[in-house]
Amino acid sequence: MTLAPEELKSCCTAAYAAPAARWLLGDSFHPGGAELTSRLGASLQVCAEKTIVDVASGPGTSALQVAHETGCSVIGIDLSPESINAANVRAAEEGLDARVRFVRGDAEALPLDDCSVDGALCECSLCTFPDKAAAASELARVLRPSARLALSDVTAAPGRLPPGLASLEAWVACLAGAQPLEETADLLERAGFLLETVERWDDALGEMIDRVEARLRTARFFVGDVVSRGLELTAAARDALDDGALGYGVVVARRR
Repeated sequence: MTLAPEELKSCCTAAYAAPAARWLLGDSFHPGGAELTSRLGASLQVCAEKTIVDVASGPGTSALQVAHETGCSVIGIDLSPESINAANVRAAEEGLDARVRFVRGDAEALPLDDCSVDGALCECSLCTFPDKAAAASELARVLRPSARLALSDVTAAPGRLPPGLASLEAWVACLAGAQPLEETADLLERAGFLLETVERWDDALGEMIDRVEARLRTARFFVGDVVSRGLELTAAARDALDDGALGYGVVVARRR
């Protein structure tokens, strides 16, 4: 895979803004669903007077959930204008538009001032960022001292993913750009974070793979071979997960 960073971002943005992504992945767009989002939101230790950022907020599901559960305000940031518009409509429909807003922005250059937010959420997205170090530095920059980051992401053992999971499709599917959980933790420490929690949630990834595969098989029944590549990816991902080469992890860290 030789695409430039901006091309990778464009492919990911287009893929996750498409209606097919919602159909395949459900509302949450990440392993662990609402249960994991609730745990991550609680780990930020914020309340009604605080504001957090949800980086790569997608359809806005997690931002709205955390706003409901903690009472905080949320700024969702995503590259897709379509996702931003749809998420703002959802916020208004749920009566949260006074506290939750979505704006277009790049995770590697967040449109926020230094030390301007009280917490940050980033779910299943770091693996799609071409410059992960820049994204980690940006998260540290916008957080106030002692504020927390709650991050979940696909993990991968270096050199152990099969060739089929090194393609552009695999990058968009959060697989090709994944790194070991320990490497993500180290990256955050270098960016200025103190680690509080590092834990594996591999079963959550397995459950999502199974759901996606089931939906793809249903789609193949109706549209033939259009989804064959997706089924190949899910099969390879399941094998890699069973082999321990692929997983899912959570890091909660506090800005120094």
